[in-house]
Amino acid sequence: MASAGTPPPLGWFGVFRLGLVQAALGAIVIVTTSTLNRVMVVELALPAMLPGALVGWHYAIQISRPHWGHGADKGGRRGPWILGGLAVLGVGAILAAMATAQLSQPGLGGFALAFIAFTLIGAGVGAAGTNQLALLAARTPPSRKAAAAAIVWIMMIVGFVITAATVGAVLDPFSLTRLVYVTAGVSVAALVVASLAIVGLEPRARADSAGVLAETAPAAGSGSFRDVLAEVWADPPARRFTIFVFVSMLAYSAQDLILEPFAGLIYGYTPGESTALAGTQNGGVLIGMIITAIAGTVIGKSSARFMRAWTVGGCIASAFSLAALAAAARMGTALPLEPLVFVLGLSNGAFAVAAIGSMMTLASAGPAGREGIRMGLWGASQAMAFGLGGFLGAVALDVMRVVLGDVSGAFFTVFAAEGALFAVAAGLALRVGETGPSDIRLPALPAGEHLPAE
Repeated sequence: MASAGTPPPLGWFGVFRLGLVQAALGAIVIVTTSTLNRVMVVELALPAMLPGALVGWHYAIQISRPHWGHGADKGGRRGPWILGGLAVLGVGAILAAMATAQLSQPGLGGFALAFIAFTLIGAGVGAAGTNQLALLAARTPPSRKAAAAAIVWIMMIVGFVITAATVGAVLDPFSLTRLVYVTAGVSVAALVVASLAIVGLEPRARADSAGVLAETAPAAGSGSFRDVLAEVWADPPARRFTIFVFVSMLAYSAQDLILEPFAGLIYGYTPGESTALAGTQNGGVLIGMIITAIAGTVIGKSSARFMRAWTVGGCIASAFSLAALAAAARMGTALPLEPLVFVLGLSNGAFAVAAIGSMMTLASAGPAGREGIRMGLWGASQAMAFGLGGFLGAVALDVMRVVLGDVSGAFFTVFAAEGALFAVAAGLALRVGETGPSDIRLPALPAGEHLPAE
């Protein structure tokens, strides 16, 4: 039970409501990173590096995530930061659509507006995403963390699918004006859904029997941002987990831009077939998430020990899957590609949910009122890895093709390197729970044991 002045743990309906917030966030992001990207490259015939640079910039802005988490820690409430971040994200998305329309005209105005828009997009994603996860971490009982992580991420993917289908249906007949209106409609709808989902989720201050206001929110984080960040970084498990997040997400994202070219160049897939292959991978990711959620809830009770083991296992399975793809680069069609890609997705999904569950456990295991800055630190590490991963994977492929003069050898080298990164990540995940004289131990809770609700 929650103590006086402490909000009760979230039930399944509360987790679902936070999942709606994640879906709303994802709905806006998919328009800015997918639809606008296609319009710039196809309809406007602009260099692909332009949307690539803008998306990379929005990841770079998310290095500010610890600031947004710390701000909510000090204030004691996360709802305003989540909705404020979504509002900034929505404004950024609308400005990005307007910039895209302006890019069809000569001049630098469109480029300047796009830069401003993607700055707002990065800031909005950082503020909303960090505090949504911090709220989930602080209010979800340990026995539900793996399932909660899976639910939130699955709902984000559902948001992607619904938004893509809806936008695809209403964008035709296409015009740049219609693009702006559709983007605005998605942004407003997402903000309305998130507002309805989060209202009342954080109890407000209430008066005690003496008439004195007592905050039901967690104790606010105190101290300057610099001091608190140094304190979090001095915690060995938090520091190790930050490095783990960067390495694992670098490996996770490095395959994004090369898997479909691999299918086309080595296996002779058509564009339609390679797109369907991406669907096979995403299907594996979803199944991996669901399996992890069920196992974590029924078998492991989402203990830190279970999630750490599952994270390590997912990283090792991902490493073997990439090693198999490296072998396929040499053997060609002798190895069927679809099963390999499905298993890679399955491994990635299991690893991702377990890692997010571990992240939530670590965030709530630290001092009260520090969940936001801890989540922000790991979110910034993830954003940097995602910003670099796809770019470095593509560059590595190009470089190895020149060096080796052999496309199959280039794919073999890059997939093998990504597998090695996952193997390193598995070793780092094993060390997250280690302690030394100054360490704070990551609790390995017996099945069913709960941390105090934050």
